[in-house]
Amino acid sequence: MEQYEPERLSAPQLAAMRRSIQDGRGALTRRSLLRASGAAALALGGLGALSACGIPPAARAGDAAASDDHSAAEKRINFSNWTDYMDVGEDEKSRPTLDAFTRRTGIEVKYTEDINDNVEFFGKIKPQLAAGQDTGRDLVIVTDWLAARIIRLGWAQKLDHANLPHAFANLSAQFRTPDWDPGRAYSYPWTGIPTVIAYNEKATGGRKVDSVTQLLDDPKLKGKVSFLSEMRDSVGMTLLDMGKDPGSFSDADFDAAVGRMQKGVDTEQIRRFTGNDYTADLSKGDIAACVAWAGDIIQLQADNPAIKFSIPSAGYITSSDNMLIPAKARHKTNAEKLMDYYYEPPVAARLAAYINYVCPVDGVAGELAKIDASMASNTLILPDRAMAAKSRSFRSLSAEEETAYEEKFAKLIGA
Repeated sequence: MEQYEPERLSAPQLAAMRRSIQDGRGALTRRSLLRASGAAALALGGLGALSACGIPPAARAGDAAASDDHSAAEKRINFSNWTDYMDVGEDEKSRPTLDAFTRRTGIEVKYTEDINDNVEFFGKIKPQLAAGQDTGRDLVIVTDWLAARIIRLGWAQKLDHANLPHAFANLSAQFRTPDWDPGRAYSYPWTGIPTVIAYNEKATGGRKVDSVTQLLDDPKLKGKVSFLSEMRDSVGMTLLDMGKDPGSFSDADFDAAVGRMQKGVDTEQIRRFTGNDYTADLSKGDIAACVAWAGDIIQLQADNPAIKFSIPSAGYITSSDNMLIPAKARHKTNAEKLMDYYYEPPVAARLAAYINYVCPVDGVAGELAKIDASMASNTLILPDRAMAAKSRSFRSLSAEEETAYEEKFAKLIGA
């Protein structure tokens, strides 16, 4: 009997996984949430094949994993999410938007904060998905690379867009066509995670820093520049600065971007490659300018007005966390109703006001202004048209590309 066998990870891929969990996105709380390496998901639960006994092969790419839907008879949803990724009431216990959904629909939501990083969570659900079993979850939120893998393996249920009128109408253009889920057949974004340029105005002498070219070539920044230890962010931002599209680059383009950063390392223009630990150095001014994650910058600005951000004219990288309905989930229609609910602008505004990440819902500005005018004008939460037009996603990688690119990037950063 054919068995599901994960791709084996190379040494550079394992190093990327460790960087993500220890220093990068996987190491942070939700308010500084960033994704783990795409390769890392397959490391948990063993690198060898699952036992062939009782474990069916993975579905073919593109197959929809159908399930008996018990939504009409069972008015409930089991929803797994990240910590601090849902609005909380003043009593610090209630969840206002979820409570309002239950009052409106009669559907009870069992809400569980049991996702700490993508790697760990995939390890929890992978054996059940591979065995064709219900994971006990009707709705999960995972980062784009893991969403792509789950969809490709046939472990996500295809959505019925008749149950998603608000989501279909209100999804922001920049999130509509990811290469891993064209037309959003299986997923809708919960929030966006931008990668931008940040700088300490005091450390730059009042000068604005708004391009990777500045980071790499400005002699006044020498030794006070950092890039991220996440390949997709640093390489993606460099590709954009070179006039290349991170969604359709070649091997030669990738090599050129790495070579450009290597020059910055050799000349000591780049101080170091970091996980989220760049934030302390940026606040102190030891790092004058860097490639940064927007969620961190919103937090830093609250305590340090010298911290600024810029969106390069060449564009910026955006990833996303996404809602999926796992194969064999019992309450698909109920889950779709909840997904659609979070695309109603008043509901989306309440959520955005709490989590402070990019809201993927159009038409929410007026509702958010009623809650907090400063948030409604913050383009790291609600990108304006000009900013949204500059958003780019790093394309999906094959297993072979993942291995080769991580090896080259690991050599660059000395991992």
